[in-house]
Amino acid sequence: MNRFITATVAGVMLAGASHAGVTEEEIRNDQSVTSQIVTNGMGRHLQRFSPLDTLNKENIHKMVPAWAFSLGGEKQRGQETQPLIYDGVMYITGSYSRVYAIDVNTGEELWQYDARLPEGILPCCDVINRGGAIYGDNFYFGTLDARIVALDLKTGDVKWRKKIADYKAGYSYTAAPLIVDGLVVTGNSGGEFGIIGEVQARDAETGELVWTRPVIEGHMGTLNGEESTMTGTLNATWPGDMWKTGGGATWLGGSYDADTNTLVFGAGNPAPWNSHLRNAGTPTEGNKGDNLYAASRIGIDPKTGEIKWHFQTTPREGWDYDGVNEVVAYTDREGNKRFATADRNGFFYVLNREDGAFVSATPFVKDISWASGIDETGRPIFVEENRPGNPADAADGKKGDVIFASPSFLGGKNWMPMAFSQRTGNFYVPSNEWGMDIWNEPISYKKGAAYLGAGFTIKPNYEDHIGSLKAIDPDTGEIKWEFKNDAPLWGGVMTTAGGLVFTGTPEGKFIAFDDETGEELWSFQTGSGIVGQPVTWEQDGEQYVSIVSGWGGAVPLWGGEVAKKVNYLNQGGMVWTFKLPKELAAAN
Repeated sequence: MNRFITATVAGVMLAGASHAGVTEEEIRNDQSVTSQIVTNGMGRHLQRFSPLDTLNKENIHKMVPAWAFSLGGEKQRGQETQPLIYDGVMYITGSYSRVYAIDVNTGEELWQYDARLPEGILPCCDVINRGGAIYGDNFYFGTLDARIVALDLKTGDVKWRKKIADYKAGYSYTAAPLIVDGLVVTGNSGGEFGIIGEVQARDAETGELVWTRPVIEGHMGTLNGEESTMTGTLNATWPGDMWKTGGGATWLGGSYDADTNTLVFGAGNPAPWNSHLRNAGTPTEGNKGDNLYAASRIGIDPKTGEIKWHFQTTPREGWDYDGVNEVVAYTDREGNKRFATADRNGFFYVLNREDGAFVSATPFVKDISWASGIDETGRPIFVEENRPGNPADAADGKKGDVIFASPSFLGGKNWMPMAFSQRTGNFYVPSNEWGMDIWNEPISYKKGAAYLGAGFTIKPNYEDHIGSLKAIDPDTGEIKWEFKNDAPLWGGVMTTAGGLVFTGTPEGKFIAFDDETGEELWSFQTGSGIVGQPVTWEQDGEQYVSIVSGWGGAVPLWGGEVAKKVNYLNQGGMVWTFKLPKELAAAN
């Protein structure tokens, strides 16, 4: 699969380029500076809330397309990116590690960069990319062969390109990088290959490593090229040498809480899936078999890479319930500073922002079977008979007892980002109601080979829907309203001060909902399934909204019976940009 760099300037000069480059202050104030978007999540807290209210419940029906841009060619597949907007240019990433710079006024391409990908890349869940970051005069993004690249904002020329990890061992990188105080902070992907999850921080100008922090116990971090501290305590929660290939990929990237000066990254499932091999299949004394810090949220010091706190959502994990889902900083109705995260395991957690301490957890999907609830410490109350059986107990030693588990391994919520509204105080969570037959099998580690030790078949839990967008009160866990969708939801959500909630469906509909009632106020058929992330901004007194459509991602690859249910959906690759024209806004 040879790919070629096609970073070419299309002969179009960037009009009005007057900025010296994006500063730390602009990144810090990204939510309030409504004429641009320079961070993933529309702010490093990942609230995905815009204070703009030019578009609102009363006039959203007047919003019309402004322009559309095709990602073109034969490189379709899933398009999960979030657009960034800066100085009159939109920057997006595409499948197969591509980047596009687009004139926001006309929709014309200014330049394109196409990474040179080697043969033998091992992306787990489609050839997607979830976006980039802007700092100074550079655009930063990751590639499927586990590299981080800095491109010149004006030309797309490569400033530097650095290796995160060895793609031949199963590593890749698909998340949007995070910029904090001149550092480019990245995670890694590859959780199904026995890799080791890690967070890395680089000097944004040079790409040189400043620190690294593995997230599995027993591995050493580094600071300025020297060993720093071990993560956790060797063999505290892992048996034998299992920690050496312990998984915990940090594949969704992280957030940053400026109030506590803390990076928050999630760690994926421990490896292999067969929990009996990790001594997690049966209860043990203390936290033996918890397999730290897999399936956890981890608070990290951005200057040194030291772990400040952790919260493990699924200790003794055995269902592929990654702990990577985004952690959103917000202030609750009582003025308390909180984190919220909707876990793959089906529970919505609220944590204290100072130390990551457990505050509350409530189910946000129905029919959770693996646990009967969460105790007062935040630890799950396991239903032991609903853990996949140990193949060592089987007569042939080849297949453990098959059990039905809900949610499925693709989660009550997977990667698709939720949004928080400062207007309503609610979170808007894209979720799916599905389960799976799952069983364990013997497995041994081999570099670059899948390291699961499990088999599975995903099944819908209900005939009338799989996808479910839910408005959730984080103070009580109450579901205020629900939008049901036939196919699984796999795209991001955005809210605005105009009382709107935006998201898209695999059937291609881009929808605006009433944030208080869930009423569908506006929709547009984009022609391909939406698994991207919406954004909004203002220019010349008008409010714009953009979404990238292009069906793909994990569902058609891993979805079992669900994949068959949605195999009619079309792939694509389009940026759709809408606006409320001034003349329509003024009209009665």
